[in-house]
Amino acid sequence: MQIKSLFKEYKFRFLLTIVLILAEAGIMLLFPLFIGKAIDGVINESRLGVFQLGGLGLALLIVGVGRRVFDSRFYGKIYEAKGEKMVSRMKYNQSSVKTARLSMMQEFFEFLENALPELINNIIGLVGVVLILFSLNMKVFYGSLVVTIVIFLVYWLTSKKTMDYNEASNNEIERQVDVLAKNDQNALKNHLKQTVKWNIKLSDLEAFNFSVSWVVALAFLVVAIIVSVGDGVVQYGALFALVMYVFQYIENVLSLPLFYQNWLRLQEIMVRLRGS
Repeated sequence: MQIKSLFKEYKFRFLLTIVLILAEAGIMLLFPLFIGKAIDGVINESRLGVFQLGGLGLALLIVGVGRRVFDSRFYGKIYEAKGEKMVSRMKYNQSSVKTARLSMMQEFFEFLENALPELINNIIGLVGVVLILFSLNMKVFYGSLVVTIVIFLVYWLTSKKTMDYNEASNNEIERQVDVLAKNDQNALKNHLKQTVKWNIKLSDLEAFNFSVSWVVALAFLVVAIIVSVGDGVVQYGALFALVMYVFQYIENVLSLPLFYQNWLRLQEIMVRLRGS
């Protein structure tokens, strides 16, 4: 199964879901700005900003629910068609491998349905927030660029280990049905031990990467607040919006590397599915 051919075969439906994802991301990006305007409006005895904020929330609800209803049916249909086709081609493979790869294919489509929209939202959110920080405070903007580079460098340096651990973990998954069929207690014990071993290694690596990234991001948040107040931002709504954008930036910049790790796992899975 080739990703490129998959997108080509269902191009119009993929185009629709991408448009909905982009619309949802754009609306999310506007929330801190509208919240800040609503606060300043209430302080100045105006309700317009509050009503605008409510309208923005309603738009997000309509677009978000519509996309999820469409995606669940769209990706379910593709999984059904491609899963049947893949298993029918694997006539001489063991049942254990067929079961594992069908499960891996389901994981791939779950990524497209659930993680891909979040990934696009995070990318748009990160780029959008950084541009907004550029317009609000140059010092905070430069700090965000440095933090982004440091965090992505941490994950890039550990990407080889992530791929190796995922490969070993998937090898164990493909053996599972055969191990259970043998009804051998020692073989089962060893299989479970190996499965847990690679899951722990992946979890520990992720915990290390996230811990380093969080410390860097937390330091940036503290410094950004100090810098913003020191630069004389006097409107409470404007200061709140700036801090909200910094916090949104941190959320996005910490989430993106996790999607990168997930994508590394899917790359390993796609190698197996192409060989099916």
